[in-house]
Amino acid sequence: MKKKDNFWAFIPARSGSKTIKNKNIIKFKGKPLMAHSIITAKKLKIFDKIIVSSDSKKYLNIAKKFGSNFLNLRSKKLSGDKTTDLEVFVYFLNDLKKRKISPPKYFIHLRPTTPIRKISIIKKGINYFLKHKKKYTAMRSVSVMSNPSYKTMRVKNKKLCSIINKDFDLDKLNKPKEFYETTYLPNGYIDIIKTANIKNKKLHGNKVLPYIINEFNSDIDSIEDLKYVDYRIK
Repeated sequence: MKKKDNFWAFIPARSGSKTIKNKNIIKFKGKPLMAHSIITAKKLKIFDKIIVSSDSKKYLNIAKKFGSNFLNLRSKKLSGDKTTDLEVFVYFLNDLKKRKISPPKYFIHLRPTTPIRKISIIKKGINYFLKHKKKYTAMRSVSVMSNPSYKTMRVKNKKLCSIINKDFDLDKLNKPKEFYETTYLPNGYIDIIKTANIKNKKLHGNKVLPYIINEFNSDIDSIEDLKYVDYRIK
């Protein structure tokens, strides 16, 4: 990892959550959930800035306590259920521009809902990206799905329907998973985003490098997830 390849850690932590109230600061292993991502970023010792972006001053105070050295307060309007990651990054870059601060070449996107990460796997992922950075627009970490997404369904007109198309004939899905192509789920372990993409109103782009991780996926989105992750680490 060369010094000229400068990275900033970016941890978005809004205060609103419907699945778990104040999810990003709920206690996990004795610390607020988002604190684990900040601590991981500190352990890596490669970041000029460890940014926490939030609509809550309370959250930002907690972030500062655990080691964030760049606090970004955004509006409630940019913290809703339907706010996209791209909107948050674009706002942050515009804020930097107003403050006449130069952005890094890359952002390491560490989602606060994934508390369990191994430093060695993150470092390996960064080096993997740097080796291929000219060919790809971004990198996303993913886990293999236990059942391929081709077998998933939705409800349309009060009937089960294939997720892939509008086919209601579920006999076509009733095959062993070995018949289907392997599919992957983003796991929030580590995503790498080029600042140049964000300036062009893109987040990942259309040539995304997959970083396949076989470790336990600790992504927490519900109380059930929280209980399960806690159970697994015990």
